[in-house]
Amino acid sequence: MDTVQALNSEIVECRLCPRLVEWREKVGAEKRRSFADQEYWARPVPVFGDPNATHLIVGLAPAAHGANRTGRMFTGDRSGDWLFAALNRAGVATQAASTHRDDGLALTGVLMTATCHCAPPGNKPLPTELASCNRYLTRILHDRQWKSILCLGSIAWSSVHRTMGVRVSPFGHSATNLLDSGTLVVASYHPSQQNTFTGRLTEAMLDAAIARWLAA
Repeated sequence: MDTVQALNSEIVECRLCPRLVEWREKVGAEKRRSFADQEYWARPVPVFGDPNATHLIVGLAPAAHGANRTGRMFTGDRSGDWLFAALNRAGVATQAASTHRDDGLALTGVLMTATCHCAPPGNKPLPTELASCNRYLTRILHDRQWKSILCLGSIAWSSVHRTMGVRVSPFGHSATNLLDSGTLVVASYHPSQQNTFTGRLTEAMLDAAIARWLAA
């Protein structure tokens, strides 16, 4: 628990990437009209979940009006609606809805992190920004022996493999790679609106990937 708390205290104060600092704060000041009465978090979003977890989720980055607004991973946008509903169906999230960081949602045995902890313009962090933020991913990946890691999207998949010092195997939904350490890495398409609205990712597909990840 102390490791996660110490890491989060560093993450939320990070100002390593000028472009991301400017963007996250600009979004937080200008706001979306539908959230005009809310105070945006507009800082790096910390790791979230069970500090004693053995199963890890790695996403891409906070959404400008999602986690950048609420201050909690995958909270306040449609990606989070899909992910937390699936985690609730799997029995590791106490509720299916994730609206704000004080809504009582808790995870059991699961921790969430990201390849980039700040909301990037266009949801696309630059390679240099991913490299700067990798110091936090490195620490969480090497903090303990993870039973399994669920990578949401190809960037998370590649980042986890490279950070663990292993060859990046081909990405595809439900792809798996059992590392020499015994950790199972599982791939899923990201639950973005683009993927879920087009049917590229269905609830059944996400549920299957999560079941494989939790079975390790």
